Amino acid sequence: MDAMTKMWVSLVGIGLMAISAVVITVARTKTKGFLRLVLTLTAFGLLIIGFISGLFSIL
Repeated sequence: MDAMTKMWVSLVGIGLMAISAVVITVARTKTKGFLRLVLTLTAFGLLIIGFISGLFSIL
Protein backbone atom coordinates (compact mmCIF):
# COMPACT_ATOMS: atom_id res chain seq x y z
CA MET A 1 0.00 0.00 0.00
CA ASP A 2 1.42 3.39 -0.89
CA ALA A 3 1.87 6.33 1.47
CA MET A 4 -1.14 8.33 0.23
CA THR A 5 -3.51 5.42 0.78
CA LYS A 6 -2.15 4.89 4.28
CA MET A 7 -2.66 8.58 4.99
CA TRP A 8 -6.33 8.45 3.94
CA VAL A 9 -6.98 5.26 5.90
CA SER A 10 -5.41 6.88 8.94
CA LEU A 11 -7.51 10.04 8.54
CA VAL A 12 -10.68 7.97 8.22
CA GLY A 13 -9.75 6.18 11.46
CA ILE A 14 -9.16 9.46 13.27
CA GLY A 15 -12.46 10.83 11.94
CA LEU A 16 -14.39 7.75 13.10
CA MET A 17 -12.88 8.04 16.56
CA ALA A 18 -13.82 11.72 16.76
CA ILE A 19 -17.39 10.97 15.65
CA SER A 20 -17.50 8.20 18.24
CA ALA A 21 -16.51 10.64 20.99
CA VAL A 22 -19.26 13.07 19.97
CA VAL A 23 -21.89 10.33 19.77
CA ILE A 24 -21.01 8.92 23.19
CA THR A 25 -21.07 12.40 24.72
CA VAL A 26 -24.53 13.08 23.29
CA ALA A 27 -25.75 9.65 24.36
CA ARG A 28 -24.58 10.11 27.94
CA THR A 29 -25.86 13.67 28.40
CA LYS A 30 -29.01 14.03 26.29
CA THR A 31 -30.67 10.61 26.05
CA LYS A 32 -32.11 7.88 28.27
CA GLY A 33 -33.32 4.35 27.91
CA PHE A 34 -33.16 2.34 24.70
CA LEU A 35 -31.90 5.24 22.55
CA ARG A 36 -28.96 5.70 24.92
CA LEU A 37 -28.07 2.02 24.56
CA VAL A 38 -28.28 2.17 20.76
CA LEU A 39 -26.14 5.31 20.56
CA THR A 40 -23.58 3.87 22.98
CA LEU A 41 -23.27 0.64 20.98
CA THR A 42 -23.01 2.63 17.75
CA ALA A 43 -20.24 4.79 19.22
CA PHE A 44 -18.43 1.68 20.42
CA GLY A 45 -18.67 0.15 16.94
CA LEU A 46 -17.32 3.33 15.34
CA LEU A 47 -14.46 3.35 17.85
CA ILE A 48 -13.52 -0.24 17.04
CA ILE A 49 -13.66 0.37 13.26
CA GLY A 50 -11.58 3.53 13.69
CA PHE A 51 -9.03 1.64 15.76
CA ILE A 52 -8.77 -1.15 13.18
CA SER A 53 -8.32 1.29 10.32
CA GLY A 54 -5.67 3.17 12.29
CA LEU A 55 -3.88 -0.06 13.05
CA PHE A 56 -4.17 -1.10 9.40
CA SER A 57 -2.53 2.14 8.30
CA ILE A 58 0.49 1.44 10.51
CA LEU A 59 1.11 -2.03 9.12
